[in-house]
Amino acid sequence: MKKEKGIIFLVEDEEDIRKLVASYLTEAGYDVYQFGTGEEMLPFLYRKLPDLFLIDILLPGIDGFELTKELRYRSETKSIPIIILTCKGEESDRVLGLELGADDYIVKPFSLRELLARVKAIFRRQKKFAPPETLKCGDIILEPESFKTRVKGKEVNLTTTEFKILRLLLENEGKVLNREAIITGTYGYNKPIIDRTIDVHIRNLRKKLGKEGERIKSIRGVGYKFSPE
Repeated sequence: MKKEKGIIFLVEDEEDIRKLVASYLTEAGYDVYQFGTGEEMLPFLYRKLPDLFLIDILLPGIDGFELTKELRYRSETKSIPIIILTCKGEESDRVLGLELGADDYIVKPFSLRELLARVKAIFRRQKKFAPPETLKCGDIILEPESFKTRVKGKEVNLTTTEFKILRLLLENEGKVLNREAIITGTYGYNKPIIDRTIDVHIRNLRKKLGKEGERIKSIRGVGYKFSPE
């Protein structure tokens, strides 16, 4: 298979699953580092940083939710994408993971082909959202090259997915984007609209952007738009 330039940190306490996933992703060309716990993985960040985290929720010690929260708190990992792996399929658990900063989730049991598709989508959109043009609207300045967002000159800490949604809205300022367009433009594939994923990210964006977040308008029954006024 064609080699991909991507480093993945896989944190999964079930050895059989961890080895199976790591083997499959390695065969697909990714450089996979395996960890059984969050405590084992965190010190390794001082030696190397990944391009993507795959984190199981039900970990011993620091669970996946706390680990996601910790990674989003650290400056060196706050912008690295996170996919959570979980057997907890309830909507409340998925929403919590997204609110803590995860970019995507996949519920166990999952197919390895689906997992690989999600991973590839993450890497595709990482490349897609790397151009240098700075976007400005009102008091919001978004710098794709440095992956920074500022409101009134103050840097705002956005997750990878929040950054991509905001960029999509700014690039289409004044236009209404339906949920399918936002999901496809953000995730790189048409994820089934069966949950509140986009709603959660939009709510987080509005909160983080403060007064400027009011520019993100909900169009009932359609989607969202970024208002120039």
